[in-house]
Amino acid sequence: MLSWAILFLVVAIVAAVLGFGGIAGTAVSIAKLIFVVALVLFAISALVHLLRGRA
Repeated sequence: MLSWAILFLVVAIVAAVLGFGGIAGTAVSIAKLIFVVALVLFAISALVHLLRGRA
């Protein structure tokens, strides 16, 4: 999932360099959303791992 965020960030940078403002803004928004979702899922996974302990 983090790779998708990086991909959209790269698309946004390329679009910004080429002057496509609307596409760049949308790609940045998508990249931010995917990054936040990845962070939340990581935090939940780490919390569950800590609560369960070792098997």
